[in-house]
Amino acid sequence: MIPAPAFLSNPERFMAFSRWAAPMFGAIAVVLGLAGLWLGWTAPVDYQQGATVRILFIHIPTAWMSEFVYVCLAGASLLSLVWRQLLADAAAQAAAPLGAGFTLLTLATGSLWGRPEWGTWWVWDARLTSELVLFLIYLAYIALRASMDDETKAARAAAILALVGAVNLPIIHYSVTWWNTLHQGASVFRAGGSALAPVFYWPAILMALAYTSAFGSLWLVRIRGEVWRRRAEAAALRVAKG
Repeated sequence: MIPAPAFLSNPERFMAFSRWAAPMFGAIAVVLGLAGLWLGWTAPVDYQQGATVRILFIHIPTAWMSEFVYVCLAGASLLSLVWRQLLADAAAQAAAPLGAGFTLLTLATGSLWGRPEWGTWWVWDARLTSELVLFLIYLAYIALRASMDDETKAARAAAILALVGAVNLPIIHYSVTWWNTLHQGASVFRAGGSALAPVFYWPAILMALAYTSAFGSLWLVRIRGEVWRRRAEAAALRVAKG
């Protein structure tokens, strides 16, 4: 069998790295977030959407993050299945609540934007429905892990669920081209350049970078906490066995 990569088989390297990387990413997130918010809320109103356009500076980055975090979750789950390493499984488990939070924020801000633009809080649109399915997959992953006492079996079952659920990612991405949908297509990154004016483009980019950095910081902190929890449980079990 192919040996596990060094960063998985030596958690101490991760613990040493995350000790300084987590606060660094957190500080970067604060700086970028403040800059993005300032540019966003001082940007002129859109000639069609009015002040509602400012919701997109939160909605677009959270939508990206909802999928990006799932890619991280699925990737960590694959590594966990292949090498059954504590660190990979801890990374997958730590990512799930963060991804669920980003996805919930995506759905909420999408509804706030849709009410004045579409005249309704919700439609069973292909993009919206597939994003809702992503949120339910996150919840199912969290619930599955919590429902099983055997952590090894829970990790394996949840990893399989995460990999199966990854099928939804291309559906979300291509839903606006595969089906008729109210949701607009790609506007920031697309062939021929962004459809957004620079005054709207840069706040969205800065907020996306801020969210990515914030996720990196929170993910590292949550993985560290999960590693310490498992170590404490293992130590308590050894003491109990005498």
